[in-house]
Amino acid sequence: MSLREGDLKDLVDNIFEVDAYQSKMGDDKNIVTLSFNVVEKQPANDLASFLEKGYNFILDADVTSGEQSDGKYKVFVELQRNREVHDNIVEMLSGVSNLTNIDEFKFRYYKDFRSKTANVDEMINSIPSDPDGYIVLANESNLNNFKNFFNKSFVDNIDIINETLWIKKMYADPLAFEFVDFGNTLNVLENVDGKFDIMESYPEILFLTKYIGDYNISKYGDNLVFENGDKSVVLKRI
Repeated sequence: MSLREGDLKDLVDNIFEVDAYQSKMGDDKNIVTLSFNVVEKQPANDLASFLEKGYNFILDADVTSGEQSDGKYKVFVELQRNREVHDNIVEMLSGVSNLTNIDEFKFRYYKDFRSKTANVDEMINSIPSDPDGYIVLANESNLNNFKNFFNKSFVDNIDIINETLWIKKMYADPLAFEFVDFGNTLNVLENVDGKFDIMESYPEILFLTKYIGDYNISKYGDNLVFENGDKSVVLKRI
């Protein structure tokens, strides 16, 4: 049965990932990969089928064989990395929007902390359309993504789902954080909101240090600042 408008409402997240996973169709520098989070297995299969059959510029669309750690399924989409790729993504999102009733999609490039509005201008600025551009940007992204930021941690898994950062350690409850800011430490500390009180925040900071690892952690109001070298991320516990 073909999908109709609104059939996937409330089943697909409005934030998708770009170039966060390896291509199975070819070299990553030549292929753009997209991944969507879908609530259930059958809707994920339906979305993958819709995309693969509906757009001739899509090389492949597939679904994870099992649930992710958050209980959702990922739909992977692969497109040729070329000058048309940004327009192709916008065209594809228009179709997905009709199925999901999502008015505005956002994307997260590679494993960046921040998500961006999925319009042509943002994608042109963020998604490389040629192999050389991909190699340069991938190297830059390695310095600014959450996996590398937490490279000193003791935890087993770190992921961002929508705008929530999840940190999971074996035999312990996962921790959830709202992402607030990321950047050079001096700039982050200049802009962070809240009162600094080391005595009041000490128990929480001690717990987080034992759970996550050897980071300089400080708290300003509800904002937790994690420092790693000259980079810092600001998070709020959820």
